Amino acid sequence: MELSVQCSLWDSVLELTKVAQEKGGDPLVWAIQVSSCLTSSGVSLPSLELANFLVSHICWENNLPIAWKLLEKALVLKIVSPIIVFPLLSTRVIQNRRLRPAAYRLYMELLRRHIFTLKIQVNMKSYKKIVDFLDSILHLTDIFGVHADEPGVLVVEIIFSIVWQLLDASLDDEGLLQLTPEKKSRWPTKPEDMEIDDCITDMERNEHKQRLKNLNTLLAIELIGQFLQNKVTAWILYLARQNMPVHWGAFVQRIQLLAGNSAALQSSNVISPKALLQLASDAHNLIKTNSLQEHYVRSTSRSLATCAGLCFGSSRSSLWLPLDLFLEDAMDGSQVNATSAIEIITDLVKSLQAINATTWHEIFLGLWMAALRLVQRERDPIEGPVPRLDTRLCMLFSIVTLVIADLIEEEESDEIEPKIGRHMKKKVEGTRRRDVVSCLQNLGDYQSLLTPPPAITTAANQAAAKAMMFRSGINTNTSYFECINMKDMPTNCSGNLYHLIVEACIARNLLDTSAYFWPGYVNGHMNQLPHSMPTQVPGWSSFMKGAPLTPAMINALVSAPASSLAELEKIFEMAVRGADDEKIAASTILCGASLLRGWNIQEHTVNFISRLLSPPEPAEYSGKDSHLIGYAPMLNVLLVGIAPVDCVQIFSLHGMVPQLAASLMTICEVFGSCAPNISWTLTTGEDISVHAVFSNAFALLLKLWRFNHPPIEYRVGDVPPVGCQLTPEYLLLVRNSHLVSSGNMLKDPNRRRLAAVASSSSPNPIFVDSFPKLRVWYRQHLACIASTLCGLVNGTLVCQTVDLLLNMMFKKINGGSQSLISITSGSSSSSGTGSEDTSPRPKLPAWDILEAVPFVVDAALTACAHGRLSPRELCTGLKDLADFLPASLATIVSYFSAEVTRGVWKPVFMNGTDWPSPAANLSNVEEQIKKILAATGVDVPSLAAGGSSPAILPLPLAAFVSLTITYKLDKASQRFLNLAGPALESLAAGCPWPCMPIVASLWTQKAKKWSDFLVFSASRTVFLNNNHAVIQLLKSCFIATLGLNSSSISSNGGIGALLGHGFGSHFYGGISPVAPGILYLRVYRSIRDIMFLREEIVSLLMQSITDIAGSELPKQRLNKLKNGKKLGNVSLAATMTRVKLAALLGASLLWLSGGSGLVQSLIKETLPSWFLSVHSSNNQEGDLVPMLKGYALAYFAVLCGAFASGVDSLSMASKRRPKIIGRHVEFIASVLDGKISLGCHPSTWHAYVSGFVSLMVGCTPTWVFEVDAELLKRLSKGLRQWHEEDLALALLSIGGVGTMGSAAELIMEVSS
Repeated sequence: MELSVQCSLWDSVLELTKVAQEKGGDPLVWAIQVSSCLTSSGVSLPSLELANFLVSHICWENNLPIAWKLLEKALVLKIVSPIIVFPLLSTRVIQNRRLRPAAYRLYMELLRRHIFTLKIQVNMKSYKKIVDFLDSILHLTDIFGVHADEPGVLVVEIIFSIVWQLLDASLDDEGLLQLTPEKKSRWPTKPEDMEIDDCITDMERNEHKQRLKNLNTLLAIELIGQFLQNKVTAWILYLARQNMPVHWGAFVQRIQLLAGNSAALQSSNVISPKALLQLASDAHNLIKTNSLQEHYVRSTSRSLATCAGLCFGSSRSSLWLPLDLFLEDAMDGSQVNATSAIEIITDLVKSLQAINATTWHEIFLGLWMAALRLVQRERDPIEGPVPRLDTRLCMLFSIVTLVIADLIEEEESDEIEPKIGRHMKKKVEGTRRRDVVSCLQNLGDYQSLLTPPPAITTAANQAAAKAMMFRSGINTNTSYFECINMKDMPTNCSGNLYHLIVEACIARNLLDTSAYFWPGYVNGHMNQLPHSMPTQVPGWSSFMKGAPLTPAMINALVSAPASSLAELEKIFEMAVRGADDEKIAASTILCGASLLRGWNIQEHTVNFISRLLSPPEPAEYSGKDSHLIGYAPMLNVLLVGIAPVDCVQIFSLHGMVPQLAASLMTICEVFGSCAPNISWTLTTGEDISVHAVFSNAFALLLKLWRFNHPPIEYRVGDVPPVGCQLTPEYLLLVRNSHLVSSGNMLKDPNRRRLAAVASSSSPNPIFVDSFPKLRVWYRQHLACIASTLCGLVNGTLVCQTVDLLLNMMFKKINGGSQSLISITSGSSSSSGTGSEDTSPRPKLPAWDILEAVPFVVDAALTACAHGRLSPRELCTGLKDLADFLPASLATIVSYFSAEVTRGVWKPVFMNGTDWPSPAANLSNVEEQIKKILAATGVDVPSLAAGGSSPAILPLPLAAFVSLTITYKLDKASQRFLNLAGPALESLAAGCPWPCMPIVASLWTQKAKKWSDFLVFSASRTVFLNNNHAVIQLLKSCFIATLGLNSSSISSNGGIGALLGHGFGSHFYGGISPVAPGILYLRVYRSIRDIMFLREEIVSLLMQSITDIAGSELPKQRLNKLKNGKKLGNVSLAATMTRVKLAALLGASLLWLSGGSGLVQSLIKETLPSWFLSVHSSNNQEGDLVPMLKGYALAYFAVLCGAFASGVDSLSMASKRRPKIIGRHVEFIASVLDGKISLGCHPSTWHAYVSGFVSLMVGCTPTWVFEVDAELLKRLSKGLRQWHEEDLALALLSIGGVGTMGSAAELIMEVSS
């Protein structure tokens, strides 16, 4: 019955249509009649069945003008939907366009009239039926791989398919379709049977139809341009580009083919080939964010023509402030980093480039200038166990160059973020490479930054001479410079840091030798070389020609860096396969100048050294002991060679710390398990023992993490902060992660380098459990820190070892029958009877000795506390123990560090009798500390009340400082002082004031050349147990950077005011105020509870915004704005520049202080809490200051997120980002939904939300893509309530397939 009713209904419609056609009736009357007929039969409008009926009716039995008019009237009255009609027409008309050119013309005219005012006229009750019907005809799901679950998605697919069909038809009409990769269309564009081909031939005889066909091709191309240009359809096609990148790429290729070859397009008066390409290209970015982002782009579009000196104001150079801060922070030798500086800087550069909306030319120039400032800031660093010039030069010439090389390789690999379609195809081939060349050409203009430190003047002159000789046509190589003094050159070859930077870039293929011909690169010409050429001397050139490794040759290769990878490879092969003497010589050479100053090949040097520290087991080896025993002489040379602070820091910058730790753990496990009955005699005549190799490896290993710090410092929030969880487990975890080379990791050149090094030593993961002896020591070490000693049982091996060590240390005292040293631990006790043991040195493995050391030190310290041992005897005994096994110094450190925090030991008087006295220069240290902190406004507590109180120290600290004073400042002791020095500073810093100044005074008396370093270290302890002082220091950083106080170091603010000239004593000729930024960078690592920094930095940022508004915008202008009058663009732009700088500083300090852990806590907890709280405000502020605060917080939040997790999905840190950003977006959406009430000013919240979303959309679109689609829809709805339709649309447009439908619907809604 129902079927018969349906048949009757459509018979009626057919009858009405035939009558209208035959009588030429009014289409409007026909449409009303059909609508009434369908409505009365219960058919919902617009009707799918009617659309299919009308298209089938026309194609092709009723292909008459009146039939097309009826169809158009049905579209006008919305009884059929264009979203259904046009797909049906496209599949029938386009493939028959040659046979029926008039129908094709009418079809395009119908498209032109109705498609650009498209609305979703679909009955949602029958939506699934519509989708299934259209899919069965067009196969959209199969073609695009996206099922149209929403009407908006269907609209995108249909618009895209229609334009693509027109494009393929146009290509086919001009014979170009065969030039596509597929050589055919995925849409039906040609008739299918021969009969039609015959008809086409007949048609082609008709001159009128031929002209109509040619005109149709032109109209179709112009219609394609109109699709790409019209606001509605262009937006919809943009959605296709974003979410169907592979298909869009194929579409653009066809557009390019058409633009380059179409005769019809060339003849068009409506659109040119260039315009068509521009419309379709990725550069035609339709996203327009709100006024905040537009302002950011405008305010950062000025040129970089600013002062390049060390001190300058809040200029464009301040955009790179985070780079200056990170580079300076990386120079802190108190702790190494498990993450490569290359990786961190690369992510930082990407973040700044994206958020500051700068060109790559500008960011590269900013990076090099920051690195140059780093070198100039400490041209002659202070003496002490800290990184010096070599580490800074490594950063400038090696690390920065590798960062830029990796960024260029990343671009040219053309595989960035394909899933969201933003970089499916390179925008411009080699953009970054060309920008490197242009920025280097500009870099030579900043002469004040390019003056070389005296130590590398010769190298700079040689680089300039090399360029001059090349320009003069003189062929020469490095052997020439090995033979001649630069003073003998016939022309003055004065070089600078610029020439060394260019050489570093040429070495890594960023430039070629055409750079030597840049205007002004070198001045002068060289006609010939000096006639008195010296004879061949030992050097790299003669070595490569086969000269033997004589002592003179070894010295020459140690003192001069290798100039090429080939030279290094030859040395490495000798270290691997040579005789024992050659292995030692090669290892010595690798740890020489090639490591410290071989900037052009430095990454290879650290790679080779790392591989040599994990030599593979020889195939013929069959011994019971580890094969490493046979490599002991070579390993010892390597361990001693890389022990200096600069070398360790260079390994850290290159990201080699995790691999170095794994190699050192293996060496320690093997050599620490051997009895000291094996020794080796080197060619120098020096004897080394198993204990020596172990101690050198162990001391170096312990530098790689804060072994003497409580474990509580290792964790902040949900994840460990950057650089603070450097435990053995963590280092091995990072090392093992380097072995994982899949997905995005393969795209990262730096991670490929690290993976190659890790896999060369061991292709399998390594865990602490692989080292049972080390694990036992480590657990004892943690137990010692956590609680008092216990567990020593009388008669055990450990107890016997304790007795042996005590007898060795105090044999002169224990000469009588009764021992002066008693060991007590828990309920067990033992007494040493040294008179019965005549052996001066226990022949025990190092691990056994280390296990006993805490009990030995505890017994000795207890004896001293009870008067059975004098302070001098205690220190002498501890020194004997450390001399016997230098590695025991580490366990002594951990014991003293633990004991000093317990507060159970009585203080001792540093009176000069029992203990050394600091009185000689303590007052001088106090004055110098006050000078150093003068610029911060922090009060320095008096060292002694009234000046008469004697200096006191806790007994463990007094013992340890007295022990360290016994060491000589020679090369042999240096590597152990490098371990003990930071530990001593940490130990003293954990004690009440003024312990560290007392320690500094004592050490200054011994090492006068370390005076500046020691006083500076003492000045830092003012902040460690005083959060108010830290807050004041942070405040000084903001004031100095923003130029808010004329009494600061530089009233102009900027990077110069924040970081000044580093420590500055060399610059000013004595102790002087230190810039607040330098102080903070050297203080924050020792702040034990950094969580308070979140609220304080936000608070200081808000206060700074108030101060900026007060200084930039006079009160009368604030009142004008309050009364609704506009503020001058210039004043507001200047204000926004400083607001942005304040946020940039706050984000940098917060990220550096706590890494990703602190940033996550800020975004998840602090910012929501701040917005929920009520804040006092000045009624005179109006809406401007609250608005500026909102913008500042938005910029601050996005910067923090970008610094901690990057702006793309390539970094490891980005894996945690979706959860954090998603949670914050959910908070914003909940507020906009009305589910949460706020306490902050409405203008602040509005500015924050619009600013935060704008920055995400314009700068970090990957973040948007990672957020749940439903959250984005909620956020978009809230923005529309604020009439931020453009921003809401931009947000949905880049949210992925999940928001594509909502974006399309919003496009059509907004356009109505």
